[in-house]
Parts: sequence; C-alpha cells; structure tokens
Amino acid sequence: MPLESSPTEQQIVTAPKPLQPDSLRRSFDPQRRTIRPIGAYALRGLASDGKRLLALDAVRGHLLQIDSVTDNTMVLNPHDVQAFVDARGLALWGEQIWFVKENQILWCLATDFTPRLFVALPYEVDSVAVWQSTVYVTSQKAGYILVFDRTTGRRITQFSAPGVGIENLTVNEEELWVCDDMERSVYCMDRATGEVQFSVLTPYDCPMAIAFHPTLQTGKEQAGKGQAGEGDRILYAAYAEEEYYIRDNPNDLDNSRELTSRHRTFIHPVHFHYYADRHYALSNGYLIEMSYVEEIAPLEDSPTITGLEWKIALPAETPRQKVLSVEPVGLPFTEEIQEGQRVAVFQIDKVSGQGGGLFGWKALLEVRGIKYHMTPRQVEKLPPLPQEFQERYLVDNDALSMDTPVIRRSAREAIGTETNLLRKVLSIRNYVYDRMSYGMKPYIDTPDVALERGVGSCGEYVGILLALARLNGIACRTVGRYKCPADPDQRGVPLQPDYNHVWIEFFVPGFGWLPMESNVDDVAEGGPYPTRFFMGLPWFHAEIGKGISFEKMTAADKPDDISLGDLSINHIRFTILEELPPPS
Repeated sequence: MPLESSPTEQQIVTAPKPLQPDSLRRSFDPQRRTIRPIGAYALRGLASDGKRLLALDAVRGHLLQIDSVTDNTMVLNPHDVQAFVDARGLALWGEQIWFVKENQILWCLATDFTPRLFVALPYEVDSVAVWQSTVYVTSQKAGYILVFDRTTGRRITQFSAPGVGIENLTVNEEELWVCDDMERSVYCMDRATGEVQFSVLTPYDCPMAIAFHPTLQTGKEQAGKGQAGEGDRILYAAYAEEEYYIRDNPNDLDNSRELTSRHRTFIHPVHFHYYADRHYALSNGYLIEMSYVEEIAPLEDSPTITGLEWKIALPAETPRQKVLSVEPVGLPFTEEIQEGQRVAVFQIDKVSGQGGGLFGWKALLEVRGIKYHMTPRQVEKLPPLPQEFQERYLVDNDALSMDTPVIRRSAREAIGTETNLLRKVLSIRNYVYDRMSYGMKPYIDTPDVALERGVGSCGEYVGILLALARLNGIACRTVGRYKCPADPDQRGVPLQPDYNHVWIEFFVPGFGWLPMESNVDDVAEGGPYPTRFFMGLPWFHAEIGKGISFEKMTAADKPDDISLGDLSINHIRFTILEELPPPS
C-alpha cells in the first residue's frame, strides 16, 4: 500500500484528540474525578497557572503538566530532571517556578529550568507558596510558616504551623491554604495574620500537596470558602504513598504469591463547605450501604432460651451522617426510641444449641467528613451544665473505676491548673496518650487496670478518657460502632471491617456534643499528637448508639453467664456506592 507522504519526509505525530471529546467533556464531573497521572511516582508539589495543572514528581524529578480530564501527562523539564529529584512544593508567579529542596528555597524560569537560590535556611524546608511580593515557606523542623519578602529575601514574620506533620501551601487571594500529611487536614488561614479560619478532613490519608485549579464548568463549583457558585475553581490535593499488594511470582512454583510494594500517587478534589454559624465544616462524602446481621450460632452446650427480645441500635442522624433508608434482614423488627435514637427490636421465639438463623438491618447512609472549629476563647464563659447531664454524664455508670486512687490521681495530674474546657479535654487526651500504647485484647479491663498496664484497646482508651473527663466536670459519652474500610476506590465491592470501634463525645454547654477519637491520634511516641480527630470525624465512621447500648438481649429464662457472643456471630458489611456531590 503506497504511503501518502514521501519516505524521506519525517512525520511528526502530535497528541491525538481525546476520544469523543465533546461528549466526554460534557459528561465530565470534575468534582468527583480522580486524576491519575501517567508515569508518576510520588507527587510532592502541585500548582496551577489558571490554564495548566502542574505537579512535581520527587522520585524522578519530573515537572509534569497533567490533563485533568484524560490524565495525559507531559514532562516539561526532560533535560533538567536532576535538580528536581527529592524536591518538594511547587508555586508559580509570573514566569517563575518555585520549589524547595533540603534547606534551600529555589526558583527557576519557565523557559530555563536552571535553579536559582532564593534563601538557604539552617533547617529542612517542606513547601513554598508565592503571592505578589510575599513568599511563604513551611518547615516541620521549625514548626512555623515563614514569611519572606520576594524582592529582598528578608524574613518578614512567621506563623505557627497549624498541624504537626509535613505541610504544603497554596495561596488563594487573601487566604493561605495548608495541607498536613499527618493531620489528614486542609487548613484555611488568614494570609495576613496566620489565624486558622476553619479546617477540613481530606477523603484520603496523607495529603502531600494542594492547589486551586479551574474547572471546565463555571459558576457551579466551589471556590473561595466553599460556597456554591462563587467561582469555577476546585481545590485539588495530591497523595503519595507506598502501596502493598500481593504479587504473582512465576519463578517460585511452590509459593508464587508474595507481598511487595509499589508507588501510588494521584490527585483528587477536596470538597468543603464551612458553616460559620454552626462552627463546623463538611468535606468529601460517600453514599454507603451498611448492614449489621447476627447469625444465630449458639455454643453446643448452650441451653434452650425462649422468648428473646434482641435490640440493635440503628445509625444516627447527625450533621455529618444522613440515614436515607433502613430495612430488615432475615426477620422483621419494630422500632423504639431510646434517648432520641432509633433502635431495632427483634422478637425471637427460641434459640437452642441445634438452631440457626439470620436477623439484622441494612441501611443506606450519606456520610461526610466533619471538623468543628472552636477556640478556647469561645468557651471561656459557658452556662452551667444542665442538671440532667450532671446526673447522667458525670457519674460512674459503666465500671469506670472513678473512685480508685490511680484514676483520681490521674484526673488531677491530667489537667494541672487548666480551667478552660477545650484545653482540659485536650490535656486529658494527651495525658492518656503519653501513658498508653494501643494493643488488642479479647476483653476490656477497667480504666485503673488498663492505665497501670499502659496498653489498651480503643474501648480501654475510651474508659480512661471518660473517667478522667467526668472527674473534671466534663460531660462525655461513648459513641461507636464501626468504621468502613477507608478506601474510596473500592466501590461496589462488599467490604468487611476487621473490628468494631468506639470513641467519645464531650459536651460544651450552650453549644452541644463534639466528637473526639479514642486512640487513633496516638501515633507518635511522646507526641506531638495530631488533632485531626479532636472535634472531627472522617467520612468512614458510622455513628451508631450515642450513650446507649449498641446491642442488648433479654429473655426470662436466659442464664446470667450467657452472653451475646455465646449465641451469635455478627456480620458487618459496607459497600461504597458513589462519592457524593460537594456539600452546600
């Protein structure tokens, strides 16, 4: 077949147009699409010039231009990659490209990738952002966001870093936005004062870089402070981690399955809406189907029990969790209300050693991340705690060992001379974290025993936190019960959590209940500890049973030594159906 051009002519093939470009871009939903750059290893910087989305791959030293619709990826510095290896942060101002490496703040031109030194510091730096004549730099080693004059290199001022991990910056006019990998958070700060205006939790763990970037649509996406219709920009976050997976090794016939790791990096929108009057921000959410089912499987020597009434708490309605529907599984149930919360009641005629069966519920939930923003100054002058709260939430009603010497002494030591409610709660949490390490056990010891041992499960952390807080006049209660496996990429696949989970809520008079994780933020020996889940919960927590029993069974002829675990096996399943649109 003859060629259309001469064999001596060099044919230049440019990037083809995307398949069905018009229909693709019309149906494209930028708010819920994950960008997966081709050939990228670990993105440590993200920026936008208003037209192009750029990213910095620290492993290869590639400065990447990425199409947010097709993932098409172009290396802009193919002949100058070495200078960008192990670099972090990315900022654009005019024709300048800014980044950091080790202890140096560097910049180059978009037409010449030769690095030029701006400032060298005596400690390692992590990220840079530029706005007009001001340069912002983060350093975990220093614990500050440093502010420099771009023309002179003189340090102007510094702000306290909002988190405890490695932080990355971007500027949005009068706002300085900061993501923190350990905090799993994005902070909106006043660019002039460094004051945190609010923060949100990210849908994935370990955000490494952030940037605002225009969408293909206008007037419908969130921007600025997250209000719908304010603009046409999306806040993107880049994530980078080592992912473990099972590999098939064809060279080992006897044991062909082996555990290995690979780089995993991607970019995903961060949804946010700050409700200033309610003091919280909502972030990315998911539509989830959750089921809790009991399988009747009594021990062989279990006696026959008749006329059982089996109660299981149902998911709660909260600012971050909406219950769309609940239906029975196996057996029908009636509902009752306990302290304002729905509980499913099952009537079972008989359970014996030879019996079996299934019963439970399935719920359709909308769940989001929530982060409350309250400062100690806002809770300086509080109304008194209501009498009914004192009688219920300041007493030892759950084997909390509040009368033991070790718990009473710890309650005094935990707060010292602190009088502010928020600081007291945080001091108690940090005190427990300093003295406890996480460890799973088949049973839960009382708080005095667990605290002296120094190792405990989430339930034992909760017991200690409740005891110390209540002795200091802070009303608090247990909340649970399960966490969806936190991988939004596994959609439409039934997921089983390995364990149940509990945390607490503490009460602020005049405002309401605020969440606090039990042990999950205890991640660094001796601190500093992140506060991501202090007054915040990620999207994957299912709130079931606030201060009430999650599950209870009664029968007239039930022996006292027979427990739920002797009669049944529970089956918990989550299915992530889709990511929700941004909150509004």
